Amino acid sequence: MTHRTDSNHPACPFCQASPASQFYEGRLVRGLWDACPASPGHALLVPKRHVSSWFDATAEEQAELLAALSMARQAVEVGHHPDGYNIGINVGEAAGQTVFHLHIHLIPRYTGDTPDPRGGVRHAIHGKGRYQPPGTALPCLHRLSCPAVALATGE
Repeated sequence: MTHRTDSNHPACPFCQASPASQFYEGRLVRGLWDACPASPGHALLVPKRHVSSWFDATAEEQAELLAALSMARQAVEVGHHPDGYNIGINVGEAAGQTVFHLHIHLIPRYTGDTPDPRGGVRHAIHGKGRYQPPGTALPCLHRLSCPAVALATGE
């Protein structure tokens, strides 16, 4: 499954991105506006090194990618006013990855952009986004072993 290379790849759209599409540059990471945005302000964070997956990135690259999310949010909010965000990484063809250069999607969400946004990224697997009927509590929370869930449910 690994499509990793350690140097820039001439056919990679992220290695060859136009400077006009760039909104951020760090030591190891750059921020790019998505060429095919899912919503207005859709941003991508990519390591400068051509590496295919989160699991192939160094700990230092991973840390800078996560830190850059706040920078990306600031850049989005200069020209847009989203009501929420989805943050995602596709790793591997089975997960929908089509450009094999690691990238984190920061997708702004706007009230009304979908009839029922509940489930968020769970919609990546068809039919798994709706895990509760409208207007009901979360029935699956009792199965989780998590201090925050215990506080929320009183268990």
